Amino acid sequence: MKGEFTAVIEVAEEGGYWACCPEVPGANGQGESISAAKANLAAAIQLILEDRLEDSLGGLPGDAIRETVAIG
Repeated sequence: MKGEFTAVIEVAEEGGYWACCPEVPGANGQGESISAAKANLAAAIQLILEDRLEDSLGGLPGDAIRETVAIG
């Protein structure tokens, strides 16, 4: 699953950085550096989207057509 998302990054009071993604509620990450916070955020986004996809597909009938659609 590929895509681009917004990372909002802030300095954490306890040190390091905190990042969240407004497009994916609940997705956040933290790290000692900006790149570490972004990497942890990316991992959280991927896990959340994979979980949502699995939940959504679980209730579909066996003869449902599944295709990919790209956005711009």
